[in-house]
Amino acid sequence: MSTTPHPATALLPDPAPTPPPRRARLLGLDAARGVALLGMMAVHALLLVDDDGNPTTAFTLAAGRSAALFAVLAGVGIALLTGRRRVGGTDAAPVAAALLTRAAVIGAIGLVLGYADVEYAVVILPFYAVLFVLAVPLVLLPTPLVAAVGIGAATVVPAALTWAADVLPEPMIDNPGAGDLIADPGRWLLELTLVGEFPALPWTAYLCAGLVVGRLRLENIDVAAALLLVGTTLAVGAHLTSHLLLHRLGGTDRILATTGLSDQDLTEILTFGQDGLLPARTWWWLAVDAPHTSTTADLVATVGPSLIVLAVMLLAGHVTARRVRPLLEVLLVPLAAAGSMTLTLYVAHIWFVNSVYDTYSPTVGYLLQVAAALIVGLAVRSTAGRGPLEALTTAAATRARRALTTKSARP
Repeated sequence: MSTTPHPATALLPDPAPTPPPRRARLLGLDAARGVALLGMMAVHALLLVDDDGNPTTAFTLAAGRSAALFAVLAGVGIALLTGRRRVGGTDAAPVAAALLTRAAVIGAIGLVLGYADVEYAVVILPFYAVLFVLAVPLVLLPTPLVAAVGIGAATVVPAALTWAADVLPEPMIDNPGAGDLIADPGRWLLELTLVGEFPALPWTAYLCAGLVVGRLRLENIDVAAALLLVGTTLAVGAHLTSHLLLHRLGGTDRILATTGLSDQDLTEILTFGQDGLLPARTWWWLAVDAPHTSTTADLVATVGPSLIVLAVMLLAGHVTARRVRPLLEVLLVPLAAAGSMTLTLYVAHIWFVNSVYDTYSPTVGYLLQVAAALIVGLAVRSTAGRGPLEALTTAAATRARRALTTKSARP
């Protein structure tokens, strides 16, 4: 097995000694990251509406789900690098320093991409950075409390946002630069935490789900099978409950009567979702499971597919059949290679779709980007071992952790 560090070590270098993880787990986690990356690229690069105005297959499969998968896997990575247990004692300060440093690096990279046109992509990195800040207190909690916080983030937070919808500002749906944060920090804090496209407070549900899952023994095939069952139950259950509440019990009629939206506007929201906080106050919004609405139904419905993807990739790593295994590796190894440097490849993707070089049709442009991501991932994994931005975050987190470790060790 390769001794190249797992990319998530950019968070917490030099963790306490633990038994080496099995290849199936490492390959499965990285492959799931690769799926998330290709999904986000599809949302940004491919057509999302067909000639008849209906959502395309790319939109149906990836919109909302790929970003949620990234957030869930972030929680999984943090759990693995904290020894799959609650952080405490003298480890607390160094771990917090590593997480906050990673948040700062990710946030800074996101601000550099602030020039990006939101018509092509809303950059997730500033929102993602806030999630890593919120992870600091979470790693100090026992698993049952992490689960409780996650349930609260998926239920209480969306309900509070719905109640306060009339007083909260409308989403700006823009990519902030450093100057924007300096000019209006309060407004951007609301955007990043509450009302934007990837609001960190309700999205803490994803982070908590990943932390809980990451503290399980993911190398165990029974755990992977259980994740598949739970994920399927959540995905199907959330969708059926949403349909029942909205279309059988009069939810859509209540929304129309309360908000003053037209039938066409509501249909568009229910089909394509909403970029940020839903308009006007009504509790029936909580039953909407459309992409990027950050409602209870949406959060649960997207946690489900995230667990399904992770479970499938983990289960694939356990397949040993002589004829099947080589075919699986042809698929999994390139995916895992790209997934091992998602930060670098995501930034390259954002740059490309906003550049003068993206002159291709949506399908050709997407396929070229996928091929480039897989090839570059394989090349980097077999040589340098990690992408340049992953190396940057590792170096920064290492310095921060060691500084706090040294300080706490002094008499």
